[in-house]
Amino acid sequence: MSASSPDSRPPSIGRRTLLGAAAVATPAVLGVATPAAAAPSPAASASASARKKPRALPGGGDLGPNVIVFDPSTPGIQARLDQVFRQQESAQFGTGRYALLFKPGTYNGLNAQLGFYTSIAGLGLSPDDTTINGDVTVDAGWFNGNATQNFWRSAENLALVPVNGTNRWAVAQAAPFRRMHVRGGLNLSPDGYGWASGGYIADSRIDGQVGPYSQQQWYTRDSAIGSWLNGVWNMVFSGVEGAPAQSFPNPPYTTLGTTPISREKPFLYLQGNDYRVFLPEKRTNARGVTWGNGTPRGTSLPLSQFYVARPGVSAATLNQALAEGLHLLLTPGIYHLDRPIQVNRAGTVVLGLGYATLIPDGGATAVQVADVDGVRLAGFLVDAGPVNSATLLEIGPRGASRDHSANPTTVQDVFVRIGGAGAGKATTSMVINSRHTIVDHTWVWRADHGEGVGWETNRADYGVVVNGDDVLATGLFVEHFNKYDVQWNGQRGRTIFFQNEKAYDAPNQAAIQNGSIKGYAAYKVGDGVTTHEGWGLGSYCYYNVNPSIVQHHGFAAPVRSGVRFHNLLVVSLGGQGQYECVINDTGSPTSGTSTVPSTVVSYP
Repeated sequence: MSASSPDSRPPSIGRRTLLGAAAVATPAVLGVATPAAAAPSPAASASASARKKPRALPGGGDLGPNVIVFDPSTPGIQARLDQVFRQQESAQFGTGRYALLFKPGTYNGLNAQLGFYTSIAGLGLSPDDTTINGDVTVDAGWFNGNATQNFWRSAENLALVPVNGTNRWAVAQAAPFRRMHVRGGLNLSPDGYGWASGGYIADSRIDGQVGPYSQQQWYTRDSAIGSWLNGVWNMVFSGVEGAPAQSFPNPPYTTLGTTPISREKPFLYLQGNDYRVFLPEKRTNARGVTWGNGTPRGTSLPLSQFYVARPGVSAATLNQALAEGLHLLLTPGIYHLDRPIQVNRAGTVVLGLGYATLIPDGGATAVQVADVDGVRLAGFLVDAGPVNSATLLEIGPRGASRDHSANPTTVQDVFVRIGGAGAGKATTSMVINSRHTIVDHTWVWRADHGEGVGWETNRADYGVVVNGDDVLATGLFVEHFNKYDVQWNGQRGRTIFFQNEKAYDAPNQAAIQNGSIKGYAAYKVGDGVTTHEGWGLGSYCYYNVNPSIVQHHGFAAPVRSGVRFHNLLVVSLGGQGQYECVINDTGSPTSGTSTVPSTVVSYP
């Protein structure tokens, strides 16, 4: 199936059904030059000059047909929400992309069910500016009560008053819950408490209890909660008021009082009748929400400073807009790129709505960022094309070394997929070369189900490679790569929360052999690294093609006092493959078919 072909069929039951058993650069198109032999008139020369210089691209404009905007007086809101949901409920690899935006005000009696590639958001400066007396629901009826494939959907910047007191948000990867105020509780499991594998909350306030129930792992950052009910394998909190106390592995809570550095995702809002994009400021040692005491701190940009892109626009036009000093707002849809989007200007914002999707053609890289301050990439999906790309996303060129500590680049809700919607290949998905970059919630996924899936069919050796120093990852989900899922070569790197599954489809032991070591670690710290730290990291194996495969360890790192890990676990899902150790040669092997984690609380 081609990457642009819609497919609304439910996937086969092969994916994750046993997971929960335990619980470029040309910025312009040049005109045709006048032949040298001709003697053009002054008017002709002026005309030729005009053709050579592209017209300035306009900023602002209409957000397109797949951005659906409501206000409290809009008739038929529920019917429109239901219509989008019916289309997107099971369209896991379809082409539909939608953003549902609610102007400030109060809405009564709504239940916004979210399917694939659907984002819902309020248009106020604070979540409390837009109140839904009702629910924003994710459930798993489409997949027989199994929520482990509820990917690619989001909720942002709304206040909810749930009808029965508790809102259901049963999601898996790539489904952020940001800047939300739930005036009640939040249930993270599907109806019937079936399997679930998520997830991420940031800058949100849940007045009542958060009940993960069957959720295997979860990361909550810079938020406030009434209480937290339980944990399965790996529950991580940083900067969360009301978080449970540190207690890993029983219960499996990893709790940091603050987040070392954070800067919330840019978001669209209305000032009067005009759209603007708010850029939250950086916080250090952050705790709690950014919006609790009125207007959040930061700056904003008018929409007129953005090139509002529509699907079908060329990479050359996007680069022209950037070269002219505009930011990019990618409206929902699919964008084919024959060359990279080149982000060369400090402070540039590239913001996607409704899971706008970039597909590099002919082996191109999708996005390249220069070694400059303060770039913000947020809210889009990169889908590998059928011709192998050496890289899909590059933050900084090779050898980048500038100090960006005062104004780092942030990569937030930027997701990468290789295969699933059709054949796709990429040697390395995401490369971080710039110092001080913050990767705040990503899912980098070599597909294990869908179309174009196989050990060599969607070959992708490396998920995330970090070469830059002082990089921070908060909410790192990376799965199924043929070699290292994460390879971290930079100094002073930090990761808070990591979720991984090794590739399901390895044909035999030889296929994953790493020299003398059985298998490539999920998370590898380079041999030359002297300082690194990680908290709450988990790796799972499910070698369903060949259950006899043995993985020596989930984590590999040099044995140095400055390289430290807290609260690690490995799990064999139903005994489909085994781990011999947790990190290096430390930690007990996984235990047969029991799907019980093997843990290491502190290393070294």
